[in-house]
Amino acid sequence: MRLHEHEAADIFEKLGIPVPRRGLASSPEEARLVAKDLSYPVMVKAQVLVGGRGLAGGIKDAKDEEELEKVCGQLLGKEIKGLKVETVLITQKVPVEREMYMGITVDGFEGKPVVIASMEGGVHIEKAAEKSPGAVASVSVDPFFGFHPYHARGLLRQIGMTGPLLGKATGVLTQLYKAFSRYEALICEINPLAMTPEGSFMALDAVLEVDDSAVGRLKGVIPDPKTHLENPLEKKGKEIGVTYLDLDGDIGIISSGAGLGMTSMDIIGDKLKPANFLETGGGITEELLYRCMELVTSKPGLKALLINVYGGINPIHEGAKGVVRFIKERDLKIPVVAKALGNRQEETWEILRSGGVHVVTETPTEKAVEKLFEVVGMV
Repeated sequence: MRLHEHEAADIFEKLGIPVPRRGLASSPEEARLVAKDLSYPVMVKAQVLVGGRGLAGGIKDAKDEEELEKVCGQLLGKEIKGLKVETVLITQKVPVEREMYMGITVDGFEGKPVVIASMEGGVHIEKAAEKSPGAVASVSVDPFFGFHPYHARGLLRQIGMTGPLLGKATGVLTQLYKAFSRYEALICEINPLAMTPEGSFMALDAVLEVDDSAVGRLKGVIPDPKTHLENPLEKKGKEIGVTYLDLDGDIGIISSGAGLGMTSMDIIGDKLKPANFLETGGGITEELLYRCMELVTSKPGLKALLINVYGGINPIHEGAKGVVRFIKERDLKIPVVAKALGNRQEETWEILRSGGVHVVTETPTEKAVEKLFEVVGMV
């Protein structure tokens, strides 16, 4: 569950991370009152649960009241990546000498937190990291031992930080890891972390995404998760009881487990981009797979769909009926490739073939993705 920027900023501030003075507004009138307390110029930031707001026009500045009203009128009610802007965060505009990046996420390969720091920050952080790999440093953390100030200092020295700034940045990075650990996060980052002309630091953005499995333990500490599902496709996934994550690509994915789903995404990513992550979990039924097909194909611009399921306890032959029923009832035009193995697999294959599905009977997911590439003309 991803928190809004203003919610993450409140948490960061409680832990001693410097953040700009700020206030929320849902109308130009409220924005004027907030800005009056802050003094101009101010920043106006759309509060939507999606990355890349700045590049999408969701962050603007205002030098006076007239410009603030104009900017609020432009942002409030606007859609950014399909999400409607209902509130904006008004913050003081901080003078910036340099932008840095600090973040913590989970290394899926090692199963450990990884702390990342860079002397490059801002909306083009990925491109900057590619251009100057020496400007980025990272370290894996033993979650039982933790991340301590001397770890932070060592990491920051790798990116060239020295002197009094090193001590201040160490404090910020140490507290950021504390937020990551305390709130059982998957992602916790500041981008950008501003270095001011006075030699201090200020977190100009705050990102905190809590592991869904930790939401119950953090009840009362974090906001109600029901208020944080703004993406309509992800909402629908919750309603039908599957794990769905919306992505930017054009290849739909349905899998019966997180491992199969992640493997499919990784291999597809060699040539194409996944449009989503979806895993059904146990209890596959005809109706569930029908609704999964409906969910995945409701995303516009799909080139193809990959189904990767395993029939251990799952009755995949029943799921196949739902897939074929959807294809025939909705006259689905995009190609569908399926790898379905396990109990009653031969019956499953015949059902899928009756709906025009490209069935792959080999075990490796690579074989299914090779077939996918072939049907979309990538081979």
